[in-house]
Amino acid sequence: MKLLVPVASFLLITLQSACADGNAPLKVDVDDRAMEDGSKQVVSYADVLEEATPSVVAVYTSRVVAAREMMQLPDILRQFGYRLPPSAQQEPPRERKQRLGVGSGVIISADGYIVTNHHVVQGMRGRMADEIKVRLEDNTEYVAEFIGSDPKTDVAVLKIEAPVELPAVQLADSDGLRVGDVVFAIGNPLDVGLTATQGIVSATGRNQGGRVLGPGSYEDFIQTDAAINLGNSGGALIDAWGRLVGINTAIVSGSGGNIGIGFAIPMNMVLNVATNLIETGEVPRGMLGLFPGDLSPEMAEAFGLENTLGALVNQVQEGSPASRAGIRHGDVITRIDGEAVASAAELRLTVSQILPGTEVDVTLIRDGDTKVVPVVLGSLNGAMGAAPGGGSPLEGVEMRMLDRELRAEYSIPDGVSGALITQVSPESPYADKLQPQMVIIEANGRAVSDLESISNSLRANAQNLLYVWAEGVMRFVSLRL
Repeated sequence: MKLLVPVASFLLITLQSACADGNAPLKVDVDDRAMEDGSKQVVSYADVLEEATPSVVAVYTSRVVAAREMMQLPDILRQFGYRLPPSAQQEPPRERKQRLGVGSGVIISADGYIVTNHHVVQGMRGRMADEIKVRLEDNTEYVAEFIGSDPKTDVAVLKIEAPVELPAVQLADSDGLRVGDVVFAIGNPLDVGLTATQGIVSATGRNQGGRVLGPGSYEDFIQTDAAINLGNSGGALIDAWGRLVGINTAIVSGSGGNIGIGFAIPMNMVLNVATNLIETGEVPRGMLGLFPGDLSPEMAEAFGLENTLGALVNQVQEGSPASRAGIRHGDVITRIDGEAVASAAELRLTVSQILPGTEVDVTLIRDGDTKVVPVVLGSLNGAMGAAPGGGSPLEGVEMRMLDRELRAEYSIPDGVSGALITQVSPESPYADKLQPQMVIIEANGRAVSDLESISNSLRANAQNLLYVWAEGVMRFVSLRL
C-alpha cells in the first residue's frame, strides 16, 4: 500500500507543510517494528494497558434544539377558574442541548489531535453535531474543535487545547500485523467508562464491498474477536506493546451486541487521512478512470489466465488517465508500482492512496502478454467526474443536458427533458441510487434547465428529492449530499 506519510522506526514525524485554516502540523510517534516472539511468558498486560489507556477518550456529541415550556398559574388561581390568555400560555423558545450520541477517540499527538470515526462526530441519523466534547481518563472535559472528516474511510479528526501535554499513544505500522497477534480494544462501550477487552487479529484486509461504510467507500479492515460494543466506535485497537494499530469502527452482529466479529481501520490508513485533513482540509485521492471487476474462474479460463488474481477492466472512461495511457477493456491489472492487486477492491484502494499527479507503473495482462504501462493519475476530487461543458453537481456522476442527438441515441421520449446521466463511477457515494441513462427532470421540485440549476437546487447535509425518468418510468429518488 503506498502511503502519503512515510513511517520509520522510532521516528517522530513532523509535517512541515502549511495546514488548512492555520492548523498546527501533526506530530506523531511511529514504531514500525513487527511483533516478535518473546521467550518470557506474559502473565499480565496491566503495564501495557496502564500506559495506553490514558490516550483513549470518550466523545459526546450534542445538538442545539429549541424547546417551548408551558407557563402555569399558581394552583390557588387555577382552582378558582382563572386561565392564562392564549398569548401567554407559552414562553418564548429556549435553546437547550440534546445529546446525539456517545463514542470514543484516541489522542495521537501531545498537542491535542484526536482521531475518531466520522459516524461518531456526525451524530445519529446523519444529523450534524453542534458541539463535541471529549472526556479524558482523569474525567477532565474539553470542547473539541472539529478539524475534518472523511466518510469514505469513516475517519474524523478533532483538536482540543489543554494547558499541559496530553498522553499521546504511540503508533504502529499496521502493515506489519499478522493473524494471531494479540490486540486490545479500548473505548467507552455503552458509556460505562473506559474499558479494555482482549482478543487476536482474526484477519486483515477485510473488504465488505461497501456494506459497512456504504457505496464508494474504502474498506480495508482489521478483523478482531476482541469485544467491541456500541460506544467503542472511534476507540483504540492496540497491540501487545501498547501501540495503536487501528481505530475500532464496526461490528457484525444480528443483535447489536458483540459476537466476536469486529472491524478496525488500519492505522496507516487513519494516519494518511488524518494528515491530509489537517494539512488541506480534504483527502486527495488518485484516479485511473476505469470500471474494474473481479475475475471468476470461468472468466480466468476464458482469458487464458492461471488464476483469478487481478482486476478486470470492464470499461475505460473517455479522456481519463487510463484512456490516455492506452489501457483497454479486457486488460487485467495485476500490479500498481510493483504492489500486487488481487481484486477490483484492492485496485481502488491502492490507487486511492496515491497522490493525484503521481506517475505509476501499471502492470497488466493483455492477450496473454504482460505489459507495464506508465500512467499519471488523475484526481477523484478534480474534474474527472465532470461532464463535458460544465462541472457535475454530483460527485462521480457524469451528466449532460439532453439534446437531439442524445435523445435519439438513447431512445428518450420527446416529453422527457433534463440532464442525462452518462456514467456513474463506482467510487461515487450515489452509485446505489443513480444509474446511467437516467434523466434528472427535477431537483427538489425545480425543473432542470442546465447543470447549474441542479447545483443551485441541491441542499447540503439534507435529504434531496430528484424526479427522474428511467427505463420508461418516472419516479422519485432521494439522496443526501
